[in-house]
Amino acid sequence: MPYRFIENEAIADVAIEAFNIDLSEVFRDSGAALIKTMIENPEAICLRIGRNVVLNNNQLDLLLYNFLEQLIYYKDTEQLLLLTIQLTTRQTGCEWNLVASLAGETIDASRHQQRVDVKAVTLHQLSLKKENDVWKAHFVLDI
Repeated sequence: MPYRFIENEAIADVAIEAFNIDLSEVFRDSGAALIKTMIENPEAICLRIGRNVVLNNNQLDLLLYNFLEQLIYYKDTEQLLLLTIQLTTRQTGCEWNLVASLAGETIDASRHQQRVDVKAVTLHQLSLKKENDVWKAHFVLDI
């Protein structure tokens, strides 16, 4: 699993670390960890509804924040659980760019085993950096 839940770091929140040699995969894995925080069985999500996301930010860690917040936004406003189908990141000058295709479906309590409701991504201990050829993301979810 390209992410892990960190025990005993955040008392009323969920701390997660995602890691991969590919930056775009770290974003994808972070999104997968967010969905896994909300439901026990992400594999039950049918890819019926699509959304595209285009984001830009001068700071890479804030780009991750924006991406995760988009997933929460769709869950809160449209009751959608979305998985990342395709995602690319690139740096243009001083700006980081993200383009993602998401797909999923409306929350169905009879099929999606609810865990917790994620309210937001916090800025507390947010980081995304490359260490020894591996990209590592660390973030905390407010539940």
